[in-house]
Amino acid sequence: MNKTIVIKKYANRRLYNTETSAYVTLNQVADYIRQGRQVSITDAKTKEDVTAFILTQIVLEEAKNRNTLLPDHLLHLIIRYGDNLLGEFLEKYFSQIFQHFVAHKSVMDSQFQKWLEIGLNISETAQKNFGKINPFQSALDPFGSFSKKNDKKK
Repeated sequence: MNKTIVIKKYANRRLYNTETSAYVTLNQVADYIRQGRQVSITDAKTKEDVTAFILTQIVLEEAKNRNTLLPDHLLHLIIRYGDNLLGEFLEKYFSQIFQHFVAHKSVMDSQFQKWLEIGLNISETAQKNFGKINPFQSALDPFGSFSKKNDKKK
């Protein structure tokens, strides 16, 4: 399942999955990646690796659907300082930062789920015990003893 999916890109922008022998869409390629698969995309005619180009196209399509990808000021900086600085930053730092973020988020989600479970357990225990405890019992005790005395007299 972890084997890289080899996809060929044809001149008419069609993508061909060599694993399933079928044409695929950009959305299907994105789904492969979301499922944890790696993809390798080559131009069918030139044999050039176009993986980064197609993956960028997927990201831009998704950003277009949401009407945002990166903040405007960051996009201005990317254009101003060009590919060299951005490429170096993304390669050296961003991928590590993003991987650490995903790992940290996973740990925090797990911890939060445990807290919720503990809170539910405490809530259930409190509800069981609250039925046994009457907060007005001490205030009603004198009346209870009075009614018990009256019951004995009858």
